[in-house]
Parts: sequence; C-alpha cells; structure tokens
Amino acid sequence: MQILYNSTRGLENNVPASQAILKGLASDGGLFVPQQIPELDVDPDILKGLSYKELAFEIMKRFLTDYTDEELKYCIDHAYDDKFEVPEAAAMHDCGNVCFLELYHGATIAFKDMALSILPYLMTTAAKKNNMSSEIVILTATSGDTGKAALAGFADVPGIRIIVFYPKDGVSRVQEKQMVTQKGDNTRVIAIRGNFDDAQTGVKKMFNDKELQKELKEAGFEFSSANSINIGRLVPQIVYYVWAYYQMVNMGKIASGEKINIVVPTGNFGNILAAYYAYRMGLPVNRLICASNENKVLFDFFETGIYDKNREFILTSSPSMDILVSSNLERLIFEATGYDAERSSAYMAALRTGGKYEITPEMKDKMKIFVGGTADELETAEVIRKYYNEKDYILDPHTAVGAAVYEKYGKLTGDETPTVIASTASPYKFARSVLAAIDKKYDEHDDMTLFSDLNSLSKMPMPKAITELFDAPVRHNTVIDIEEMKKTVTDSLMKG
Repeated sequence: MQILYNSTRGLENNVPASQAILKGLASDGGLFVPQQIPELDVDPDILKGLSYKELAFEIMKRFLTDYTDEELKYCIDHAYDDKFEVPEAAAMHDCGNVCFLELYHGATIAFKDMALSILPYLMTTAAKKNNMSSEIVILTATSGDTGKAALAGFADVPGIRIIVFYPKDGVSRVQEKQMVTQKGDNTRVIAIRGNFDDAQTGVKKMFNDKELQKELKEAGFEFSSANSINIGRLVPQIVYYVWAYYQMVNMGKIASGEKINIVVPTGNFGNILAAYYAYRMGLPVNRLICASNENKVLFDFFETGIYDKNREFILTSSPSMDILVSSNLERLIFEATGYDAERSSAYMAALRTGGKYEITPEMKDKMKIFVGGTADELETAEVIRKYYNEKDYILDPHTAVGAAVYEKYGKLTGDETPTVIASTASPYKFARSVLAAIDKKYDEHDDMTLFSDLNSLSKMPMPKAITELFDAPVRHNTVIDIEEMKKTVTDSLMKG
C-alpha cells in the first residue's frame, strides 16, 4: 500500500515520502501528514522478538513507501550503530508499575538522537532518488536538544549545510556548550536575543518567504528542516514506543494485547504525537499523558479546548519544554477536523493573528485518548529527590516533569494501568538542576565538579558526550537580534 502525504493547509497534496522529507515544510506553510495511518499488521509473537533495527524497518517501511527495502535497511543500519551506548539504541528501567523508556543513550544524550541519527540518511537517499542538484540547507530552531542532535547528525554530510538558531539565555549550560563546540565545516550555530518561540517563528518566516527561497535556489540552495515538523523526524520516533511496549511484554509486565499508559514530557508536541501514531497503528494504549512544565499551554488546551499562547514565557529547569507554540499540534488539529484543510488553516491563522483558537466539542472528543498534566519547578525537584532517595534512580528535569504528572494523574484517577514514561534526556545534560534538587550544596560547585558529583551519586558511567566537552574549543560565538536572522542566513550561504 502506497502512503502519500498531504499538507495540513491543503495546497500541496499526494506527495511521496521522500519529497516530503526533503521539503520539511509544505510550500503553503503546512505540515505533511500521511493520507492514512498504516496498520502494524505483524504477529505480536514476531514483534516481541525483533531487535530495534528490525522493528524500525517494519514500522518505517509502512510510512516511507517510496524507499526500497534496501534503502531503508541501509539508513537504519547506519543510524543505529555504535554511536549509541546501549545495545538496542534505547533502554528500559524497571521501577515497578512504571518503566522508564531511556531515550538518551545516543551521541548527544537526548531523545532527539533517536530520529536525528537516521534523518541525514533518509534525506541524502531522498535527494538521490529525486535527482536533486541543489545543496540542502537545514534550517532549525532549537530549545536545546534538537540543535545539537541535528548538528551531530548532519556534520560534514556532503551536499548539506546546517544552520541552528537557539535562545541565548534559554538553554542549559551543557546544551549551549554542546552546540557552540560543534565540529563540521558545514555547521553554523547562532544565538538569538529572544526565546525559542522567537527563533521558531523566525525560521518559519524564512521557510514561507518565497522571494528568499527563489534567491537561494538560483544560488544553488534549498531549505529543509530537522525539526519535528519534518515527517522524517516523526516517523522514526514511532518505533521506540512500539519497542517499549514489547519490552514490557518480554519483561512480564503485561500480556500481549494488554493496554498501557504512555507519559511524555513535551513542549512542541512531536514526541507524544509519535506515540499517538503508534496507537493509531494498533498499539494497545489506554491513555497518552501529555506532561507540561510551567509553560502549560498544552495542559490548558486539553482541559479547555482553547489554545492560547498569550501568556508569560517562563524559563524553567526543563528548557526543551519551554515552548508556547507547539508546532506539531497542527497535525492533530488537522486530523480532528476530519482532514479539513480549510478549517485547519483557519485555526492556524487565528493563532498567528490573535495568539489563540478554540476547537469544537466534537474535535475535543476525538482527542480523548490524551490527558494533560502539569508540574511546577517545586514538584519537579521533589520528584527528582524522591526517585533518588527511594529508588536510587536519577531523573533529568524533563523526565521528572513526566513522573510528577504521572503521580498526580494516578492519585486523581486511581488508574493502575502499567505505564511507560519517556525519559528524554540524560541527567548529565542538566547536572546542576538535578543535583540542586537532591541537595542545595551542589549548587555551589562548578560544572566539571558537578559531573563528577553526578557520576558518584548515580553510578552511571559518564557519557562520551560529556567527557568530550571538557576541553572542546568554542567554534561558534555569534549572537544576533531576532530581526537579523534572515540576513545572517543569506550572508552565511552567499559569502560561504
């Protein structure tokens, strides 16, 4: 069965997967969505015995139907190799009725590695398939993790340049150090004076600037994206939820066919949307629990049906979730309208012009698989301390938001369904926040000492991504105003 892709805004339809991946964003500003969600029609007894790579092939071949089996296997084999520090790319940590799906064992110790390790291979394969002669320019805004994972994935890939924008004061010290020390002659990292939403808006404006695209195309460049707006980012993320389910089966936590809850700490909605797509493929899911920090725009949306970004932007200890415009929600909105591009476009226009929109009760009913929850900074710190003291397990602040939301959900509902919590980053990436939650004395230590402290407390080996930071020289030190983003991109490309 061939799967083609339509834009959520209706002006670009019947697009093959490889072209959707190359474009990243549709020409009308919409996001590409599959015309239908394929069924995972494989015997569960077979699925539970598959390796991560084998499962990735079974899922991805159902979405990326214009890739040959050989092309997909090549991409998968080269993505999920020894750059991951565990045998199966992901790992499961058993905490009783809850299991943590550890997605941070890749090159940049965050869940973005799971998809951004394969995207460069999917993209370069797509370029060959479509006889693309232009140099691809990956243009990405990051709230901390996507940027480094994309930089690591695309560094020195022939025919591709990558430019990453991040909020100067809106990422952790480790996240910033990881980005500004990135090697690769084709990489550029730029800090902006603003927040992530400013960076994301600036990037979207460039994607929608037809004159800019024409100018760059004449010079031999074409934009694409490594953000989760790219369907090539989203599809690989489906894999680890299905893999986690069958790990639960193999661990004896559930019987095959039994439902689970999935908790995802999220800001841009891509990671939990991948879990929803897994559910739509047939994964037995009871509830998808969307966990927000104090920037709780998604929690309020699932509670009220009103999406309203007109609120204070709060800097938290979980910066990858400090987002008020959740781009991937547009895909869910489009589905809830019954794939009505006109209505979906109207909601997005209302968000652009007035900062808010309200969906219908019928649409809200179609989203009842989702439950929203929120945890503030105090609750997040308390959960980190609790898991360390009671379970000898250390959570990063994003994962702790998920755990705190799950605890509140359980108390409110009494739901004891076996649960997977997506653990989205290594505690090493947020060592200061993690250790300060455990004991305030650590807040006085310098960064290098903090890594040693965490190593002693966690008994987790220090990841290569951290040890490499110790002596890495800064290679990128540009800081600009929001209004300079377009000129910085054109100067970077035109002047080399």
